[in-house]
Amino acid sequence: MKVTENVFVVPRVVSNTYILVDTDGLTVIDTGLPRSEKKILAYIASLGKSAQDVKRIILTHADLDHFGGLSALQKASGARTYASQIEADAIAAGRSSREIKPAGFSLRRVLFTLMSPFMKATPFRVHEIIAEGQILPALGGLHVLETPGHTPGHISLFAPAVGILFCGDSMVANEKGLQGSRPGITWNETKARESEKKQAGLGARIVCSGHGPVVLDAAGKFPV
Repeated sequence: MKVTENVFVVPRVVSNTYILVDTDGLTVIDTGLPRSEKKILAYIASLGKSAQDVKRIILTHADLDHFGGLSALQKASGARTYASQIEADAIAAGRSSREIKPAGFSLRRVLFTLMSPFMKATPFRVHEIIAEGQILPALGGLHVLETPGHTPGHISLFAPAVGILFCGDSMVANEKGLQGSRPGITWNETKARESEKKQAGLGARIVCSGHGPVVLDAAGKFPV
C-alpha cells in the first residue's frame, strides 16, 4: 500500500512493515513475525526493487511480531541493522525486552498462550546501536526518538522534512486516530504516556504505527 511517493506499508504482515524508498536504496522499518520476510521481499519486488536494494533495517522494539523476520530478511539482503541497546540485547537473545502478560481472559490471551511455544525468532546481533538524537539517511533525515513505555528501549522515527512519524507500538491506530500502548503489554504506563506526549508535540502530518491503518492529517488524533 502506498502512503506517499516514497513510503509504503507491506500488506498482510502481522504488525506493519514500512518500506522507505530513497536514491541510495531502501530502508525497512520492522520485519513482522517469523517467515514474514517472504511477503516483504515479494512486495519489494512489486516496487521494481530487489532484496539487494535494502540498505537498512530498523527495529522499533523487540517484540516477536516486529523482529521475527529480521534474521532471514537480513540474510537475503545483506542490509545493515539498527535498534536501541536494550532492544538489541533482547533481539540477540531471541526474546522480547520485557515479559508479556496479556491481561484478563480474552481471545488474545488464549491465542498468545497457545502460540507462544511455536513462534520463536532466530536470535540476531544487530549491527548498530542507535539512540535519541541520531539521524539516519532516509526521507531527508530520519530522527531517532527514545519512546519507552510499551517496551523499555522502544524507539520511534520522525522525518521532519516530510512530516511522517513511525511510532512502532508506542501508539496504535484505529479508524478514529491513535491510542496509547495497550494495557497488559505495556512495560511502564507512566513512561508510555510521556512518550505519547513527546510525539504529539512533533507536528507530524502522517503517523505510521505498528498496528492499524496509517493516520493521515494526524493533528488532533493523538491520545493526549
